[in-house]
Amino acid sequence: MHPFLFLTALCLGIVSATTKLGLRLDAQWIQWKATYGKLYDENERWRRVVWERNMKMIERHNQEYSQGKHSFTMAMNAFGDLTNEKFRHMMHGLKIQKDKDGKVFKIPFFAEIIVPVDRRQTAGGQCASGWAFSAAGALEGRMFQKTGKLVSLSEQNLLDCSWSQGNEGCRGGLMDYAFQHVRNNGGLDSEESDPYRAQDGSCEYTPEYSAASVTGLVNIPQQGASLLVAEAAVGPVSAAVPASLDPFRVYKEGIYYDPNCSSEDLDHGILVVGYGSQGEEPENQKYWIVKNSRGRDRGTQGYVLLAKDRDNQCGIAPMARFPVV
Repeated sequence: MHPFLFLTALCLGIVSATTKLGLRLDAQWIQWKATYGKLYDENERWRRVVWERNMKMIERHNQEYSQGKHSFTMAMNAFGDLTNEKFRHMMHGLKIQKDKDGKVFKIPFFAEIIVPVDRRQTAGGQCASGWAFSAAGALEGRMFQKTGKLVSLSEQNLLDCSWSQGNEGCRGGLMDYAFQHVRNNGGLDSEESDPYRAQDGSCEYTPEYSAASVTGLVNIPQQGASLLVAEAAVGPVSAAVPASLDPFRVYKEGIYYDPNCSSEDLDHGILVVGYGSQGEEPENQKYWIVKNSRGRDRGTQGYVLLAKDRDNQCGIAPMARFPVV
């Protein structure tokens, strides 16, 4: 073939492949916007650039997963048009640096429990409310143990009413402060009486609708993995992770393990609802079952399987605690 004809054919092939890729991404972009009700003004072009970057990262990761290079998959979700920095600023607000001493109730150090536990069914906008969901979930589980009734508790109550303990509503907070508030306040309303609105408002606590109480707080020692196992076996435990990394933000399924996931830069409150292992060879196949607060489309119906017994992956232990009811 004449060199000129060869170059012409090569260029046409590249243009054709590029056009097909562009059309595919156009269709996916339109579908994604429709799925999540995304409406933009003049910044749509920039959001599309960020979305494409995230989409290509997801596809590359999943291809490597099929080659056995990763233990989990990724998928596009409602936060696909956000950078890590924007996502962290908008969605996370764990106020660890404001932590203050309070009365802590000590309990014995439990032995390792080896029976797998899965409490996913019973751990019953732009608002950094993960701390409130974590605290409410842990308290729901403890009240269920005490009363035999599973009542959904009001995260909105915590957002609006616990400012004096150090929380800042949708700007962030700490589970410890939430538990301290419920103790000082004498109760926390049910979700039914004060439903979640994903925005700050005036405190609407009503004593007659209170469905929970707190008498103390147990901080699990930083190296207390066995204690965390014991508590996750009988009830959900509040904890924290650095949830702004790209892989965690678009996690879909499998055991999440990322050597870049810090055990110190914790920024998001979550709920440990159980643990287990998969496969006949359990080495490196153990996991915590973590309930997130960012919707059922993130992860597996809103849950993440986080690697267990692997150098405190994502700092699951340092902020682990639960209320005494």
